[in-house]
Amino acid sequence: MIDFQKTGKRALHVTEVAVLAVIAVATVIAILQEIALMVRALEVTLADLLLLFIFLEVLAMVGIYLKSGRLPVRLPLYIAIVALARYIIIDMKAMDFWAMLAVSLAILLITIAILVLRYGHIRFPYTDEGDGAEPPLTYRERRDS
Repeated sequence: MIDFQKTGKRALHVTEVAVLAVIAVATVIAILQEIALMVRALEVTLADLLLLFIFLEVLAMVGIYLKSGRLPVRLPLYIAIVALARYIIIDMKAMDFWAMLAVSLAILLITIAILVLRYGHIRFPYTDEGDGAEPPLTYRERRDS
């Protein structure tokens, strides 16, 4: 008899890995295209560098997900901050005061969210029930060791 639950889990895992591979390959292609644009223009701008950082963070997310099977929520938030900073840098001259204020406040809110998540992770560590893993060290335990 076919074990549908086991087959379904395996199919989902294969799909996850396939999509992650597509994301990684597409990101590498985007990096190469951006580098080609910089070489063609004989100019590297801050916006170009920030875009490369965004691509690098996407690759890091793929690597972490493949290695651990988990995706830290903070990584997409870091990407969002860099993307918003890039948006400000590129469109600063065209932005009015309220748009600049809105994007700046968005960066501030995302930063606060990252701090809250980090504090929660340190103060209230968690593990998967029944996985046999030791709970991570608390901040105080790491500091005292």
